[in-house]
Amino acid sequence: MSARADSGAPRVLLTGGTGTTGRAIAARLEAAGARVRVASRSAPAPREGVEHARFDWADPATHDAALGGVDRAYLVAPAVVEDPSTLMLPFIDRALAAGVRRLVLLSASAVPEGAPGVGVVHRALRERAPEWTVLRPSWFMQNFVDPRHPHFAAIAARGEITTATGGGRVGFVDADDIAEVAARALLDDTPHDTAHVITGPEALSYDDVAAILSEVAGRAIRHVRADEDAARAHLVQGGIPAPYAAFLVRLDLAIRNGAEDRVTDTVHRVTGRPPRAFRDIARAHAHVFRDLPAARRGGATA
Repeated sequence: MSARADSGAPRVLLTGGTGTTGRAIAARLEAAGARVRVASRSAPAPREGVEHARFDWADPATHDAALGGVDRAYLVAPAVVEDPSTLMLPFIDRALAAGVRRLVLLSASAVPEGAPGVGVVHRALRERAPEWTVLRPSWFMQNFVDPRHPHFAAIAARGEITTATGGGRVGFVDADDIAEVAARALLDDTPHDTAHVITGPEALSYDDVAAILSEVAGRAIRHVRADEDAARAHLVQGGIPAPYAAFLVRLDLAIRNGAEDRVTDTVHRVTGRPPRAFRDIARAHAHVFRDLPAARRGGATA
């Protein structure tokens, strides 16, 4: 990774800059000497050398200030929006008109170029951006250890992970590995101009994940193999809007049918180091499980 001297340092806008990948990318960009602008609806804690811009995908009045003076941008789709392309494509046009040259999009391994939603945004970047990268990571390992995520909430409350994936396997990936690839895509002198499918080092079923978490947490955690209707109801009960819950269940069914049963060498090829294994992530977060209230720990079932 290289950044130019301070006067000509890359000027990078991070949408979703306070999120899981955004925070990790910001730290890497700062260390490399880039000028960073974090865009979010609420202001993060101030840090020297990092700007903040109030930003809302659904409020175009916030877009020009976020884009002013930047030459690169990291794009994270608005959360829980069934078709984010309707909000993102006008912003991309505005960014290119404002002089942003390099765009890096966070998509997903389950979403091919041209597919409804983020897949349409993927195609637009390839066709319109002078320099571009699309990140297509597999499912985040952090989904199971981050207290803000519904999977963790279900583990904490009931000792369960409920999906419609059956025995399907996924190349779960560490968010820090995604951030490292993203930082390279934003800062490398030569633009990547490609789509990176990003996975961890092994494909695991949710049964495998539950077994590893049980071992690390010192409590029984099981994977509930739900059918399509039950999985959708479970998500809706957890606060996910019904249309988005239906979309997530469709992704579960694709996993069941083998769509995510793969690993790639992207992390090693782009960063020069191997991707982190899920067992290592689980061990690093073992304290999260140990700190659960006793009542909830006791509620787990085998």
